[in-house]
Amino acid sequence: PEDTTASRLRLAGLSFLLQILTIILFAVFVRYSPESGSSPCSQQLNCSWKNRDLGFQHPRFRHVHLQDLLGFGLLVAFLSRYGPGSVAISILVVAFAIQWAVLIQGFLYFFLNGKIYVGSQSMVSADFCTAAVLISTGALLGRVNPVQMLLLTLLGVTLFSINEYILLSLMGVSDSRGCLTVHTFGAYFGLMVSRILHQPHMDKRKEQQDTGHQPDVFTVLGTIYLWIFWPSFASATTVRNNAEPWAVLSTYFSLAASTLAAFVLSPVLYEESTLRMVQIQDATLAGAAVMGMAGEMLVTPFGALIAGFLAGLIPPLGFRFLTPVLRSRLKTQDTCGIHNVHGLPGILGALLGTLLTALATADAYGGRLELIFPLVAQGSRTATDQALCQLCALPVTLLLASLGGCLTG
Repeated sequence: PEDTTASRLRLAGLSFLLQILTIILFAVFVRYSPESGSSPCSQQLNCSWKNRDLGFQHPRFRHVHLQDLLGFGLLVAFLSRYGPGSVAISILVVAFAIQWAVLIQGFLYFFLNGKIYVGSQSMVSADFCTAAVLISTGALLGRVNPVQMLLLTLLGVTLFSINEYILLSLMGVSDSRGCLTVHTFGAYFGLMVSRILHQPHMDKRKEQQDTGHQPDVFTVLGTIYLWIFWPSFASATTVRNNAEPWAVLSTYFSLAASTLAAFVLSPVLYEESTLRMVQIQDATLAGAAVMGMAGEMLVTPFGALIAGFLAGLIPPLGFRFLTPVLRSRLKTQDTCGIHNVHGLPGILGALLGTLLTALATADAYGGRLELIFPLVAQGSRTATDQALCQLCALPVTLLLASLGGCLTG
């Protein structure tokens, strides 16, 4: 009882301190954008969102926010041992991560004359940052307490923002939908923290996955939310409204193909007569992750189907052959299987994005070239140079995620 009282007080104390800190920082630095329709970022600052004509898009922001809260919240609820508790921790992470991300990203992107100007762009980018942290927590659920989750969020948001700034602003990489910045960074950051926190006696206890009907209900709901909201989530930072929504269409095709892939492999690899809902959920997430970079590029409908199908094959193969190796040889526990669902599909998506960048031409893209590859359109880079930058972004992200995960762990 003394231990539980102490941990409760620690959580209350840390939550209080972090909230007071953010209130003070908001009071000093944060103001609303002078014009609700645009951010000062788009006129005066050299930031990664400068070519995005977002406007004040309530529906898009709402969809991104719903995906963070409901999508990710319900996706972790399939764990029977700590389902409801993991949803509560997800909400705690979202509540703090959004505040902290507005500040950290504000200093990097929306800082002007000593103030951070917030609008819909800053909120959408804060939600993307929150998604990366929620992915990281998937490797650690049931093994860390809420106090540790808050500290993980504090450091995770900061490192995510630095990684994103290096990739999008300094290297000029096109990754507006977070293939590297959200999925790959989130997965390997979480896995590295998990590796550092490894405890031998925990390794022997078999992790309880979904058993019974109640968790399956959560999984069904989480998967449906993915289908409804992920295309909007994926296109929240992409090109102008009057252009054809390539990102939305590519994501839908990828989701469809990845879901079918689960029905192709799972009956072969597992002896169960019916497919478990969690396997469909994992394939759907992998299909969403693989379109993170390539979605707004000219991936073509059949290309999106191929990529989605390949990504959908990764989770069943990963859980069958790779997860046991991670656990036994590399001493890394992965509660929700984020390596198979976000990490590997994220890497596949980055390689696909690199290939499509190398093939980009002004004839194929027309006016979109300036929006997707501004440096290529201006003539300061060739398509090959841009593709090399996209490829180099992968090791940079893996390095930052690994070092950051070690430090956080």
